[in-house]
Amino acid sequence: MKSFSIFQIVILASFAALAVAGVLIFAFLVGGSRDATVGEVEIWGTLSESAYTTVMRQLAEEDSRLRQVRYVQKNADTFDRELLDALASGQGPDIVVLRHDYILKDGSKMVTIPFESFPKEQFESTFVDAAYPFLSTEGVVGVPFAIDPMVLYWNKDMLGTAGFAKPPQYWDEMFAIGSQATRRDPTNSIEKSGVALGEYTNVTHAKDILSLLIIQAGGRVTSRDASGTLRPTLVAKVGEGTQGASESALRFFTDFANPVKTHYSWNRALQESRQAFAAGDLALYLGYASEEPTIRRINPNLNFGISATPQIRDEDVSMNMARVYGYAIPRASDNQQGALTIAYLLAGKEQSALITQALGIPAARRDVLAEPKTGNEQLIIKQAIIGRTWVDPDPGRTDEIFRDMIQGVTSGAAKITEALQRADRAMGDIIND
Repeated sequence: MKSFSIFQIVILASFAALAVAGVLIFAFLVGGSRDATVGEVEIWGTLSESAYTTVMRQLAEEDSRLRQVRYVQKNADTFDRELLDALASGQGPDIVVLRHDYILKDGSKMVTIPFESFPKEQFESTFVDAAYPFLSTEGVVGVPFAIDPMVLYWNKDMLGTAGFAKPPQYWDEMFAIGSQATRRDPTNSIEKSGVALGEYTNVTHAKDILSLLIIQAGGRVTSRDASGTLRPTLVAKVGEGTQGASESALRFFTDFANPVKTHYSWNRALQESRQAFAAGDLALYLGYASEEPTIRRINPNLNFGISATPQIRDEDVSMNMARVYGYAIPRASDNQQGALTIAYLLAGKEQSALITQALGIPAARRDVLAEPKTGNEQLIIKQAIIGRTWVDPDPGRTDEIFRDMIQGVTSGAAKITEALQRADRAMGDIIND
């Protein structure tokens, strides 16, 4: 009989526990037993603690396993560093609420659920397309539960004064709004803007907006090859997307900051775009659905509406940008099995519907999104369904890449093709680090 070292026994026991947990949790995803014991589970995230506390209290009345679950809200600006320090010291949480663009950066620190326990086909049929960054070549790195789609906020008074009865449905309509809704003083300085595009530092979500334009044009920011290896694709090669997609997207975006264009409507001297919109000084603002309460809180008297993000005219497929949140289990957790059970329980249909309703954003599950809605809720759900994402190797560093690319063009320091080539090389450097 073959003998095993203590180390081998511990490793085998750990894998066995995870395998059992994977089977149990997969059952919870489609509905299953409530007999498992989970122990104490602490969740860290940047989403609203009050929303979680209210829903968890309600859910715990029906499922006693949730009575030992505690959610802790962290500051978004310091969360990444605090998490890394906590994991390094062995004092971290059992579950982390990770946004999709942090999955590759932090994924090596998280438990990967093998496809044998959670088949890729089941994942794809359960969750929206935008959730694909949670898939690695080996399995599922995080269990999605919420999606925050981009929407177009529009100032009804500003557009109406400029002669527009409704917000733009297509990007090319932005040209007229940029020229007609922008108001200048006698020195030709912009006082009120029709469109906030063209710059990086004061255009909220500039990276996401430009990414959306690239993806809608048929391009990609990053992609995986046949072997699953991540590669930069801002500069498209044969078979990697529509040739010239990134160029046309970057040109469209930066033209709104070009003073010689008739639709010039933005520059880096203006205030940050969300603040400008909330102040009534910007006609159109591209932001996320979750931002509506913040805008209303800043200016309760602002007369604005929400509409779908613009599309490219005559394209058959509609696409949007979105942020997806999922539950990931740190490898350093002392209660991985209990954490996995809770993660999948909270990502279940009823539970995720309640949590996301409290958070004010849609669930990432297709069966929840398929339920009938009305008004703005219906619009936001449709925007979530067509939402897209890309695998970001390191959000902080790619922010710098997009900043340099955009500012290189608007400052005249680089031509569009040159700026894209530099960005593509820089993206490759991050991926290959």
